[in-house]
Formats: sequence, structure tokens, C-alpha cells
Amino acid sequence: MKKVVKFGGSSLASAEQFVKVGDIIHADAERRYVIPSAPGKRFSDDTKVTDMLYDCYHLAETGKEFKKELAAISERYQEIIDGLSLGISLKDEFKTIEKNFKEKVGENYAASRGEYLNGIIMAAYLGYEFIDAAEVIRFTDEGEFDSEYTNQILGQRLNGVERAVIPGFYGAYGDGRVKTFSRGGSDITGSIVARAVKADVYENWTDVSGFLVADPRIIENPEGIETITYRELRELSYMGASVLHEDAIFPVRREGIPINIRNTNQPSDEGTWIVESTCQKSKYVITGIAGKRGFCSVNIEKAMMNAEIGFGRKVLQAFEDNGISFEHVPSGIDTMTVFVHQDEFIDKEQKVVSAIHRLADPDSVDIEADLALIAVVGRGMKSTRGTAGRIFSALAHVNVNVKMIDQGSSELNIIIGVANDDFETAIKAIYDIFVIAQL
Repeated sequence: MKKVVKFGGSSLASAEQFVKVGDIIHADAERRYVIPSAPGKRFSDDTKVTDMLYDCYHLAETGKEFKKELAAISERYQEIIDGLSLGISLKDEFKTIEKNFKEKVGENYAASRGEYLNGIIMAAYLGYEFIDAAEVIRFTDEGEFDSEYTNQILGQRLNGVERAVIPGFYGAYGDGRVKTFSRGGSDITGSIVARAVKADVYENWTDVSGFLVADPRIIENPEGIETITYRELRELSYMGASVLHEDAIFPVRREGIPINIRNTNQPSDEGTWIVESTCQKSKYVITGIAGKRGFCSVNIEKAMMNAEIGFGRKVLQAFEDNGISFEHVPSGIDTMTVFVHQDEFIDKEQKVVSAIHRLADPDSVDIEADLALIAVVGRGMKSTRGTAGRIFSALAHVNVNVKMIDQGSSELNIIIGVANDDFETAIKAIYDIFVIAQL
């Protein structure tokens, strides 16, 4: 078997954490390919190395002195090296970084150095081969990840390499310029490597024991999720569940490789398994609840709207022309409602309203702000009658008014719109009816 293991920033924030990671890797000979993040916070008021690099580069970019800030970053790594009693030096690496910062090579390069340097230390600590992600993960000239070319060159590079460390978060354009994924992109790198080596499992080690049914900031000690499908995860991640980068599932999904979310600080916990499909039933009817505040609805009314061909296209064109994406579009016979992110919409609202009138000639347009969307997700809902009814009953019991409900044809999720002020109350009520009531 082959396992790819990715460790998050909190798992690699100090020498003490490095030792835990080393013990985890050495405990299973199948853990052969390691993807490290940059050092995260060592304590609550600490600063992540990636943020330190951003701040340092911004000084360099504006022509200000940055040696003190770069020295502080160097000290973070030296602390880890000394704590592990490693006989390596990063002085030459920091000289190169200083030179490149002065030459203003780009923010992407600056941000990537956190993973790059941690990768060097990790490889030395484990005795594994170090492979710079810039050599094997490729982006197109337009800045899009080139999945097929990457899979080809990465597979060739790792062919015959028994054990390696590949830093997360970044790759490069064809000309060698560094390009990063979005924040948290080390999860994506791990998935890319797992696909390239045809791994049996992709283990993603972090500071929590997998996914929880609901946000622990809202629900005290929520139940954990043992198994979740890729599709369920996509729905929950999109609505705010942030244990794993939402784009990390795509490379492994193509190969049917399961992801196992594990806790570095509690390695005996089984964590959460993310799979393509499963015959295992969820412990509860729902798999998880997640949501976001900060939406607004644009309600368009027009008599006989349902008989007017192209009406929906005209309405959505008004949003498209103003660079605004929509979230959900529930509709009735004479009404159509478009849910959008309020912060994206607020400065363009009157332009959009004018465009709707010009393009679609509605009877009226009404805007409601300060809404939240909650996703109730679960493969078990498809075979269970009355799920929506139970949700409405639970919300009515705590006096929460439902502004919108939208269910996809897959019956995998139900989206509920409520007022921002009712967001936490609604999540607690839904959790109680589906989880607490079954305990």
C-alpha cells in the first residue's frame, strides 16, 4: 500500500509538533509521501509564518527595510532545527529569499517559502528525498492549475522514489515563476500527489479529529462524522465547514482514492473518512449542518412570468453584466428570487435593479438584506420521509421564520434561508431535532 500524508500548519508549528509528526509517519511504513504546510501558530496570539512572509514582502515591495522581519522568520525555523538537533542550515536559503524580495519577484513566491523551508527541514528530519513542488506542479500561463500535465510530470518524477517530501501550497508556471493555490492549498497538493502515485489512502492530518456534524462554535461538543461522501463534503465545505480545502477532493475523486482526516495530537482517533460512495448508513438522517451569514435576496415579480420564454436568462444577465454570481434561484409562477452575497452586491445594487428593469421589464423588484443560508446535508435524507417537515417544525418551535427553502433533485441537501439574527438559533434547533433527539 501507498499512503500520502499531509500535515497542516498547527501540526508543524514547533519542534515538539515535528516529533509528533515523525512518530506518526514512522508508525506506518506505508506513509511514504509527505506534504508539509508552513509553520502555523504555536499559541493563540502567535503569527503564522505565511502571514509573516506576506508582511515582510510587502515591506520589500514598497522599498522599506525588511531585514528585521526576515530575521524573525529565520529564527522560527532555527528554533525548529535546534529543537530537532538537525545538522542543517538555511542561511543560504534566506540569502536567496532576501535577494528575491529585493528584486520584487512576487507575492506568490514570498508566500510559498513557508512550505518550501518546512519541506527542507521535514525531509532532513525523516531522511526522505526533498522534491521542490515548483518542479512538479504546473500552472498554465493564465494561472490555472494544469491537472493533466502535472499528473504526468509528477508521476514520472516520483516513479521509483520510495519516500519523498513535497511542500504544499504552490507550484510554478512553465517559465519557473512560483504560483500558489488559494489559502489552505496544501490540502490540494496532497490530493494531487495522491493521484499521481495512485495512493491507496490520502491522510490529511490537522488539529481536529475529522468533521463534526455542526460548528463547535455554535453547538457544544457536536457529534463527529465517521464517513462522508465527496458530494456531501462539497456541500458542507461550500457552506462554511473548513476542515479541508473544498478543491482538495477533485484529484482524488477521479481515482476513487479515499481521504482520511486525522488529528496529529490524537493519532489514535479514527477521524473522518471521505469516500466516493458507501453502503454504510449515516448514524443520523443528516450527515452535517453548515451555513453562512451575509446574503441578500432580490425578489422579482411579473405577472405571467412562467409563460415568458427567456425571462430567467434576462434576469440573471443583469447580475452577470455587473460581475455578480448568484447562490440560489428559487421561483414561483409569478416570482423569481435571486440570492447573492451581500458584500458583493451592495455597491452595485441599483445598477442591477436598473438592468433587471431594462432587460426583463418586471412588475416590481424588492431587496431583502441580512439573510443567512443553512445547508442540511445527508445521503440518508433521500430514503427518509418527512425530513423537510421536521426542519420546519423544529424552526417553528423556536420562532424562526423561514425566508426560503431550496432542495436539489438529488435530495442530498436542503438549503434554508433565515434572518442573520436567527442563524445560530436555527442551527441549534435543526441539530437538536436530528441528533440530540436520537441520542
